[in-house]
Amino acid sequence: MSDLTEDTVKEALRDVIDPELGYNIVDLGLVYGITIDEAKIDVVMTMTTPGCPATNYIQEGAHERLLAIDGVEDANVNVVWQPPWEPAMMSDDAKRYFGFA
Repeated sequence: MSDLTEDTVKEALRDVIDPELGYNIVDLGLVYGITIDEAKIDVVMTMTTPGCPATNYIQEGAHERLLAIDGVEDANVNVVWQPPWEPAMMSDDAKRYFGFA
């Protein structure tokens, strides 16, 4: 598990696409935190709005993608609403894509 890093997890989570925005959850700024404890990953994330109809879809997609990482035995994806998401949390590439930069 020595090569399991936060960057490895983020790269895997870039495969999870918000179906309404068509962009990955990492660059959208939805992933707030990643904790790695040997073969277990805990992710804290949010949605763009508390009433997001894709919440379960995105949460389950993130969970499935984490479990697909080689060596990961357990994963937890916790959705939180604080701090609230805002466009400033997006990566520079995402900001350019959506016309914020």
